Amino acid sequence: MAEFTLELNDDQKQVKEWLHGFAADVIRPAAAEWDEREETPWPVIQEAAKVGIYSLDFYAQQFFDPTGLGIPMAMEELFWGDAGIALSIVGTGLAAVGVLANGTEEQIGTWIPQMYGDADDVKVAAFCSSEPDAGSDVASMRTRAVYDEAKDEWVLNGTKTWATNGGIANVHVVVAVVDPDIGSKGHASFIVPPDTPGLSQGQKFKKHGIRASHTAEVVLEDVRVPGHCLLGGKEKLDERLARARERAKAGGERVKNAAMATFEASRPAVGAMAVGTARAAYEVALDYAKTRSQFGRPIIDNQGIAFQLADMRTRIDAARLLVWRASWMATTGKPFTSAEGSMSKLYASEAARDVTAQAIQILGGNGFTREYPVERMHRDAAIYTIFEGTSEIQRLVIARTLSGMPIR
Repeated sequence: MAEFTLELNDDQKQVKEWLHGFAADVIRPAAAEWDEREETPWPVIQEAAKVGIYSLDFYAQQFFDPTGLGIPMAMEELFWGDAGIALSIVGTGLAAVGVLANGTEEQIGTWIPQMYGDADDVKVAAFCSSEPDAGSDVASMRTRAVYDEAKDEWVLNGTKTWATNGGIANVHVVVAVVDPDIGSKGHASFIVPPDTPGLSQGQKFKKHGIRASHTAEVVLEDVRVPGHCLLGGKEKLDERLARARERAKAGGERVKNAAMATFEASRPAVGAMAVGTARAAYEVALDYAKTRSQFGRPIIDNQGIAFQLADMRTRIDAARLLVWRASWMATTGKPFTSAEGSMSKLYASEAARDVTAQAIQILGGNGFTREYPVERMHRDAAIYTIFEGTSEIQRLVIARTLSGMPIR
């Protein structure tokens, strides 16, 4: 078991410098353009694929880093470059995590490579869980998956929303209800292979921030997928459903559903994204405060500005420490007895929202214009308190874990 340390090893430092260079040289110069275009930045994704950042091998290396710091370190550097473009680069990872968390070894080996493609023909993947009437309330999910035993196929019907890469993905991972009588325990995840009839893109959303990342509805109309596309396999699903039904009758312990398993594994990574965005805005504000003069001296000489920067840096470092702790705990098998994963996401996301707002304030009128990047960073930061579990849901998870009570 790897010992906990706050010092990156030599390999991690090299990767960090490499990612930072890509973020500075490739992502940042393209950020404003793709934010305005509100389109998937395919050329940037392709550049990331060419150098090995957008690849299964790279994410596997970071995912299996024995310290647990590989993924959060990578997320922070890429999102320091730009949140919208970075999400286009890493958005496939959520679908990949869905397969890793719920799939068999054969499914992992078959489908994850198809999510990425290669440098000459890049692909993306989408994880489809939220619905128009079921966001945080996963128990209200309506998308159904019905097993056709005669053909060994599952038939999926429903509408998913807020899907990153939804409709443009090569592979979609869809969470659906297989047993509506046991609520969220009756969910399962399915692979929808490329070019499967019945899957289409619905509304593409025009967003406040992260506009270079494609977000859309995914419509499923009599989508038929082979039996082997059920993540984990039918035998495992039947066993899990049987246990859930028995526990439901006895009023016993909760059983985690497929969507929650994926979100639980990804929350510290989202926290790291928020840290990257907050750090970027802080650095812009710090540089501006050192060079902007008013009343004959740099504005950083004023306590009102200097103290804001001190608070900003403190919150960023505290958020990073919470993210690193949760990531280390997850990798080393230590249980989240106090909902440490949710803590990291909650604190980091709210820090990003507040730090980017403070950066605008320090830049004054300039911060409110698109001539400076902090207004975009603030728009981007708004998503962190919303997606993959709102701040309110994170507090609910933490409170339930601490109290042991079914707080509502």
